[in-house]
Amino acid sequence: MTAAEAFPGTAPADADADADAGEAPRVVVIGAGVGGLASAALLARGGAKVTLLERHERVGGRAGVLEKAGFTWDTGPSWYLMREAFDQFFALMGTSTEAELDLIDLDPRYRIYFEGERPDGPGDKLDVVADPETNYATFNAMSPGDGDAMRRYAAESAELYHLALDRFLYTTFERPDRVVNGKVLASLGKLGVLLTRPLGAKIARRVRDARLRKVLGFHAVFLGSAPDRAPSLYSLMSHLDLTDGVRYPRGGMYQVIRALERVALQAGVEIRTSSPVARIVVDDDDLAQGVELAGGEMIAADLVVSGADMHHTETALLEREHQWQPQERWQTRQPGVSALLVFAGVRGELPELEHHTLFFTRDWDNNFAQIVGNGQLTPPVPASVYVSRVSATDPSTAPKGYENLFMLVPFPADASLGATDASRATLEDLARRYIEQVGAWAGVPDLAERTTIHQITTPADFERDLSTWRGSALGLEHTLRQSAMFRPGNQSGVVPNLLYVGSSTVPGIGMPICLISAELVAKRLLGSTSVTPLPTPAPEGFLARSTRRDVLGAIARGEGTAHFGSPPPHTDDA
Repeated sequence: MTAAEAFPGTAPADADADADAGEAPRVVVIGAGVGGLASAALLARGGAKVTLLERHERVGGRAGVLEKAGFTWDTGPSWYLMREAFDQFFALMGTSTEAELDLIDLDPRYRIYFEGERPDGPGDKLDVVADPETNYATFNAMSPGDGDAMRRYAAESAELYHLALDRFLYTTFERPDRVVNGKVLASLGKLGVLLTRPLGAKIARRVRDARLRKVLGFHAVFLGSAPDRAPSLYSLMSHLDLTDGVRYPRGGMYQVIRALERVALQAGVEIRTSSPVARIVVDDDDLAQGVELAGGEMIAADLVVSGADMHHTETALLEREHQWQPQERWQTRQPGVSALLVFAGVRGELPELEHHTLFFTRDWDNNFAQIVGNGQLTPPVPASVYVSRVSATDPSTAPKGYENLFMLVPFPADASLGATDASRATLEDLARRYIEQVGAWAGVPDLAERTTIHQITTPADFERDLSTWRGSALGLEHTLRQSAMFRPGNQSGVVPNLLYVGSSTVPGIGMPICLISAELVAKRLLGSTSVTPLPTPAPEGFLARSTRRDVLGAIARGEGTAHFGSPPPHTDDA
């Protein structure tokens, strides 16, 4: 796809004409998480006058930062994966990942402790390192033949990953037929199986050893799901850690947020923190006119983009008659898993843990059954736990003589967990039990007595502080019914100039995926139904030739502040 096709009328020869086309459209973006920051930056580059509203004192949303007692913890995403999505976004903004972030390649990629014979005894250790062939040899040593099977699995995962990048991730699904090309047609049979067979079933057919199955299946948590619920198409994620690599931005994952904030400000975005939105103002013609803040201030807009949780946007920020996704539609949906987050400091060194360390229970299936699904959900004990010791890579995140410890325990999406003083006390006790479990499995018997818990985050906190549906830590779970074209789209079906960005819309959950969702907002405004990423860099002022007056609110009626004139004929490849 050429720049002229993707951004019609924004070639350099049209720059003077575009400058005289009228005032810029006013855009309000709700929520300064990854999706909100990225969409605000991109639309400002496109020529819009963008105001980004964030209810908290600093930007980041789920991808926040906590500074306390000399420690610095990331409060959200901690794995830097899918480098292509970061590269694409920064290139759109006329910069690069290399210019914005200092990335460290992690080796080992991560460490795993498998539950041993006793839940209070030592676990079995496995390091997944940077060299794939070393890993496959290790896997073969654990279970003859399984290493070779995992090499083939990883190769297939790489093919699926690149197919997803080429055909499925960078589309709004406004024109689902455009997803199909010769390669997709040739893969229809395989894709049908991948969409309908659970990830766990695919893994079980390939690998015999129960421990190694977990190495391929733990990514389901990144999708807010479980291996027996996520479609096996998501086996593509094994390419990321087994082949592509795991990186870390020096200074922490919040450096990504600072980079997004920086490029947004450079593009001209007005960022207003401590500015909670009370409602989206919609007129009698079902067009958004702007937003009203909690203090009563009105901010007019020709377009509203919500990066807030979609359930919150639809059921709390809109009047019932303007809701595209009213409460009853959520009764058949499933939130992604929640989490208990533990922010701790450890006195002394902790070489038994790597930058990323995973603890996998023996009763894997029951552990997942306790945290996701439609049954009786409850916090698991013992639990499969993720621990991040970023001070292993970045000593600046902890005071001298201490280690920085972040622990995530997947929990049910149940906002009652942590909602009362009694419940919170129970979860604090559980946090200490999980630390004891980590110490026992990793061979650090005095870990609990060396550890100070500085803060915990519970499902109730996710609901209260981030307005997430049912206290989910992630967004809508990735099941077949909630993936790709079956996931809620990024344009309201009732209010045409209300768009969505973030983890509850297409393409889904995760920091890089939310960056892609910002590009899909731009595509929706351009009228682009292509399935490939936009050419880079995005021309400045590209919205001036948008073919989508219906999305730009008052502009559709010839009102408002923007007067673009007639758009050129739109061309767009598939």
